[in-house]
Amino acid sequence: MGTFIYFVLDGILFLMIAAIIVSAILSWLVAFNVINLRNQFVYSVVHFLDAVTRPILRPFQRIIPPLGGVDISPIFAILILQGIKGYLLPWLFRFLPPGLG
Repeated sequence: MGTFIYFVLDGILFLMIAAIIVSAILSWLVAFNVINLRNQFVYSVVHFLDAVTRPILRPFQRIIPPLGGVDISPIFAILILQGIKGYLLPWLFRFLPPGLG
């Protein structure tokens, strides 16, 4: 049971990191007019990714101001999520009883 929970949490953290990266790339493409938000599909994808990543990025954006108009909060969010995924999650599941692992 513990292995399954670890697998699910690891997958969720991976999807969060991927959503942050895709959201940042799409924001650059919109800023440089490579893609247009008037396209319904593009608007839906950007809106969905913004809704998913906003709760993760908002605390970082409150602490870290944009540097020269560039928002670097996704970099710090990814570093923290990678730390949780690589160090904190295995450490927490190491203490599970043998019957649950």
